[in-house]
Amino acid sequence: MTERNVARIAVIADTSLQRHVLQQALTGSGYLVVLNSDPARLDEATLAACETDLWLVDLAQSEDFPLVDDLMENASAPILFGEGHAPERHSENYPRWERRLFGKLKKLIGDPSQAVGPSLQALLSEAQRPSRLDLPRVLADTPLVVGEVARQVWLLAASLGGPEAVKAFLDALPGGLPVGFVYAQHIDPSFESALPQAVGRHSQWRVNLARHGDAVRCGEVVVVPISRELGFDEAGAMHISERTWPEPYSPSVDQMMLNLAQHFAGLCGVIAFSGMGSDGSAAAAYVRRQGGTIWTQRADTCICPSMPDSLREGGYSTFSGDPRELASGLVNHLAEQCS
Repeated sequence: MTERNVARIAVIADTSLQRHVLQQALTGSGYLVVLNSDPARLDEATLAACETDLWLVDLAQSEDFPLVDDLMENASAPILFGEGHAPERHSENYPRWERRLFGKLKKLIGDPSQAVGPSLQALLSEAQRPSRLDLPRVLADTPLVVGEVARQVWLLAASLGGPEAVKAFLDALPGGLPVGFVYAQHIDPSFESALPQAVGRHSQWRVNLARHGDAVRCGEVVVVPISRELGFDEAGAMHISERTWPEPYSPSVDQMMLNLAQHFAGLCGVIAFSGMGSDGSAAAAYVRRQGGTIWTQRADTCICPSMPDSLREGGYSTFSGDPRELASGLVNHLAEQCS
């Protein structure tokens, strides 16, 4: 995603802490902050020269700034008044505050995660078939019928940079593992049908769209619906609801984590790959209480590390690595369970 395609935001906030938290939240969600200033330091020339798609005004100490009044009368871009004092980034209230803010931004100036789609074409044209990890003997000697109902299901969660990372993970992963996956990717719905082929074309894993009433099966990756919520019934069959995902994310990693952990408890896991924002951090504590496992892609291998970073910073991730290291870690984890 090039800078000219990124929505630009100018921030006016009267406390340094608020400016700092807004800067982190906005850039972590894929927006470009073109101005971040105390209103007392602004002048008419600075406001007039600022090229932005939205003004975000957050005044905690005083609303009496004449230049802000002038801005409200003359600005050509929309003006959004902030969500009030931002919570500490690691507090339990932060994800809720960020979701409210991002929900409003998405409606006003678009969703940066929509930039994921064009990268699928590059994956579809990629000719190289990467080397695959060996299947440990303890797993090779364990009878497994590919296609049988998976007792253990892991969530692959991603946003910007996700398809590349998930493909690298699946390319490295050998078949014959006693596990199934669900894959939640922030992406424009128009690219949903292309996602299975893009990430699965060199893999031993079958990547399929979700099937209402069927189970997640060993040897497959089920793409979570973009527009409608995916859950599980008492028997473990997938249930595609008529309701949409909670705003502002589609699909919602938080909601998918809750739905997965409610049914599979200690037999579920989550791997958060490259992505924007902090989707997933609100449900992480519940997944861990249920006995689930949370892993993350290492920041220096991400196109955008905000999503996995938020889980690491919250203390929820127990293992981080690049996509191949995560695949190797999962193979070893499953081998230990079998032995």
